[in-house]
Amino acid sequence: MARAERRSQLLAIALDLFATEGFHHVSMDDIADRAEVSKPVLYRHFPSKLDLYLAVVDEQGTALLAAVEQAVAPIEAGPVGRGEGRAVVAAVVAAYVEFVQVAGESSTLLFESDVTHDSQVRGRVEHASAEATRRIADVLAAVTGRDRADADVLAAALVATAQGAATYWLRHGDGGSAQRVVDLVSDLQWRGLAGLVRPDYPYEDA
Repeated sequence: MARAERRSQLLAIALDLFATEGFHHVSMDDIADRAEVSKPVLYRHFPSKLDLYLAVVDEQGTALLAAVEQAVAPIEAGPVGRGEGRAVVAAVVAAYVEFVQVAGESSTLLFESDVTHDSQVRGRVEHASAEATRRIADVLAAVTGRDRADADVLAAALVATAQGAATYWLRHGDGGSAQRVVDLVSDLQWRGLAGLVRPDYPYEDA
């Protein structure tokens, strides 16, 4: 098996084990056994269990950030028509719902990691959420005219709501569709944000 292919295989196996068992309950032996490779082969790719865990976290975070980036792009690309803000809010919510829908319990590696005792590790684990918050705050600062500190708080609230609703739906959904979750949460968020949009925001009128 080619090196890149083997690395991808090991990451996929580690993702599944870490998501279902937690970091502290998975050993490198467990991962090597599942992959049917020797431990020296595993260690050639990842020097330690923590390195492997963080590689998995980084991969998951990249996927989430790509979705958020796609969601905010229309506002930054401009021009924006009246009423399009809600669609952008919905796209951000959808990014989180679709992420947990695809990632399943592995989304907890970003949202509810059990490896948070070390500040540097915690920073890596929380990087995706922090970066998503920053990107959304960039847009909110421009749209609302609020200072950066206010925009950061608003963005953090939006991310926390989207993340919480998506995780709740994953674990407790009673058959409701992903789209229903997106509609409900984006409606809640947009009703609040609409009142904060600055009066002189330069919309493109049809």
